Amino acid sequence: MTTDQIFLFGLFGILFAMLVWGRVRYDLVAFAALLIAVLAGHVDPDAAFAGFGHPAVVIIALVLIVSRGLVNSGAVELIARFVVAPDRPLPVHISVMAVAGAALSAVINNVAALALLMTLDMDVAKKARRAVSLTLMPLSFATILGGMITLIGTPPNIVIAQYRQDALGAPFSMFDFTPVGLIVSVVGIAFVALAGWRLIPARDGSQPLDEDAGLYVAEARAREGSRAIGRMVRDLYPDAADKDVQIIGLVRRGKRLPGFARTEEIRKGDFLVLEGDPKSIEAFMGTAELDFAGSEKHGGLRGANLTLIEAIVPDTARIVNRSALDVRLLYRHGVTLLGVSRGGKRFRDRVRKLAIRPGDVLLLLGPDDRMDQTAQWLGVYPLADRKTALIQRRKAAAAIGAFGIAIALAVTGITTLAIGLSACVVAYIAMGLLGGEDFYAMIEWKVIVLLASLIPLSAALEASGGTELIANAIVGGTNGWPAWAILLVLMVVTMTMSDFLNNVATALIAAPIGVSVAGSLGANPDPFLMGVAVAASCAFLTPIGHKNNTIIMGPGGYQFGDYWRMGLALEVIVIAVAVPAILWVWPL
Repeated sequence: MTTDQIFLFGLFGILFAMLVWGRVRYDLVAFAALLIAVLAGHVDPDAAFAGFGHPAVVIIALVLIVSRGLVNSGAVELIARFVVAPDRPLPVHISVMAVAGAALSAVINNVAALALLMTLDMDVAKKARRAVSLTLMPLSFATILGGMITLIGTPPNIVIAQYRQDALGAPFSMFDFTPVGLIVSVVGIAFVALAGWRLIPARDGSQPLDEDAGLYVAEARAREGSRAIGRMVRDLYPDAADKDVQIIGLVRRGKRLPGFARTEEIRKGDFLVLEGDPKSIEAFMGTAELDFAGSEKHGGLRGANLTLIEAIVPDTARIVNRSALDVRLLYRHGVTLLGVSRGGKRFRDRVRKLAIRPGDVLLLLGPDDRMDQTAQWLGVYPLADRKTALIQRRKAAAAIGAFGIAIALAVTGITTLAIGLSACVVAYIAMGLLGGEDFYAMIEWKVIVLLASLIPLSAALEASGGTELIANAIVGGTNGWPAWAILLVLMVVTMTMSDFLNNVATALIAAPIGVSVAGSLGANPDPFLMGVAVAASCAFLTPIGHKNNTIIMGPGGYQFGDYWRMGLALEVIVIAVAVPAILWVWPL
């Protein structure tokens, strides 16, 4: 080995040890390693930060932003409506949720797909009175499997596609991953739904996603064309119960009708008085096609990126002993007081006319970029992590159309995927589905810094001949073996690394090794790159190999050792199915 190789192997060894140890954030570890390599003269200072402009980094960031826009439009929710039913047998429920999760992960980031469906899955588990651990892990594994189906479904695919561009002159296209990814996903989901879930211990979630600050009393208007118009209030009770909301009254011409108004027929312009938590109220408004109170008086809100926040009222707040109408909240700031929580107590006053007391919790709705300023003006304290995006369901078709056009432009070669997705983001901003803060809130900056730091390091290792050295060791250790067996060994090594390292880091390190192995064998490099893509994505043995596994650990009440029970068998199945599928689609 040369001096350069010894240094870089030592640096990567320390880097891997720090990543597995996990006591220091992985992005900081990777960035520190990059600086050490620069100062030691193994990475050119002019190329040190080139990774931040790499197409793979840009595409990963854009996919996360586009995913938020699709969620905000209600496009993703359209699928979710058909997958939830508490009375289904457990294997059927897991099958439906797994297929939905995999399908979503193919078109949006798999982390975003899990975040959406996980809440629904937990609600179903609660209603069915079964341990949520039995269904959350299958859902997580299914979203990981589904991400392999397209280029944008999972970061390793993006990394591998762009590495092929650098190494071979052309990237993998959007659907080059589909044949192998679809075969592996179908077989993997079948195992998870039919047998795998039986290997999981039944545990109650020890860390619920959300602790309610209390139930809010809110008002929602029956707009023109609403499906609620012409129906009695009691006709909406089943939908309300399904969303964990109670309808406790009806307001007509500014006056609250007596009692619960169960038998009153709902008319255009009536306000339903609702009681529930913010997410439940928002979901029921979508189902019943209701508008928030005040929308008819401030049309500017219709095109904005709207957010619900919860804020507690101190005794020094401007709004104490005054109502939202008194302080002209909507007129001055374009923010609506949607609901009030008063320690579980109900009240008959109109929400906007209610005199606010110290200790009340307000549910405020308005443009995301105005909420902090408005809360400060009111003198209230927003509760941490208590934001809920308002879904703009009328824009679902337009959002899907913009996304479809972006993908079509990339697939037909009219423009690159990065430019197509950028155009989609601009369209979402114009539609009011995204605000400026979404650029920063939705991007996983730790992953971006990790990837941008490792790209120059990986290039330095390859330039030094280090990856070729590893490839020769693999080929030498498997001397006389058929090419398919060497591909299998490469996938097993990559998959093992991915179980303990970030999957992006694994793909970056393993991709050059795969190309070098193919070169040593005189074989087509594409099956080896595909093998790395599949293996880097499939981290099922630990909660740290993939972010989805980390996300479900607390809500599912899982222990570190629970993952391998189903994950080990699934990884064996993936290898057994992927190797012949790769060789069939991408011959050596």
